[in-house]
Amino acid sequence: MTSPSTYKIAVLVFLENPAGEHLLLLRAKPPNLGVWSPIGGKLETATGESPFECAVRETKEETNFTVSHADMHLFAMIAEKAYEGESHWLMFLFRCRKPITALPPAISEGSFGFFSRAAIEELSIPETDRRALWPIYDQYRDHFVALKADCAPGKPVLVEIEQITPPAPPPGGRTALD
Repeated sequence: MTSPSTYKIAVLVFLENPAGEHLLLLRAKPPNLGVWSPIGGKLETATGESPFECAVRETKEETNFTVSHADMHLFAMIAEKAYEGESHWLMFLFRCRKPITALPPAISEGSFGFFSRAAIEELSIPETDRRALWPIYDQYRDHFVALKADCAPGKPVLVEIEQITPPAPPPGGRTALD
């Protein structure tokens, strides 16, 4: 009998330079070894670290770029079930509103590059990023969305929206408040 998987809680931080190119990390360690992804890391749950605190800390640790809570916009929360068939992830996705002006030097986690959104489609990125995280970023980066994803091995990634704030406008683009 195998033990049940537990949640790992992490953040991803989407950073852009002044030209609108995205900073990605070519990961030298699991998870996602050998593929490009946004920076991020696990919350320090033993200290009670919040997702915002983690996003600020990870940005500084990985890029040496100093940001504040006010620079961060939480645009998504996604619960990934059975990621890589090993564990569940509860991830908080942040868009940094403050542009990063220089490419950070390589770190033990990997090396960095700036890429246009179109170029990202041609990179080696995790399948969950291609099918879920980047489309979520494209559509909701200025809003907030809560999602769940079934990432069971051997099946297509299935993503379901649980809540969008503010609610998406009805067809025609008008809401009852207009």
